[in-house]
Amino acid sequence: MKQYEINGILYDLVSDDNCFSIDIVKEYLTDYFYDFDYVFGDFSGDKVRLKGFFDTKNKKAKRYNDIKYLESYKKDYCNIGAKTFLLKKVHKK
Repeated sequence: MKQYEINGILYDLVSDDNCFSIDIVKEYLTDYFYDFDYVFGDFSGDKVRLKGFFDTKNKKAKRYNDIKYLESYKKDYCNIGAKTFLLKKVHKK
């Protein structure tokens, strides 16, 4: 599993449909996402969309941002066949 440091936070690349680009993620990953345990990205056309998810055990997890509902999110909100990736936060540096 590859690891990437983005803005002082270490992430594991959990899954990748051969679309992950560290440069694109660094450009779009704002401080809004720092609190989330996971960052999911999907490409629609040439644009990336990012969505934050919490681990199920995290008190902040709701149905719309609980990682156990990721597959449901993909089905409901991503284009069929969209390229996706998933990052998991390891820790803050």
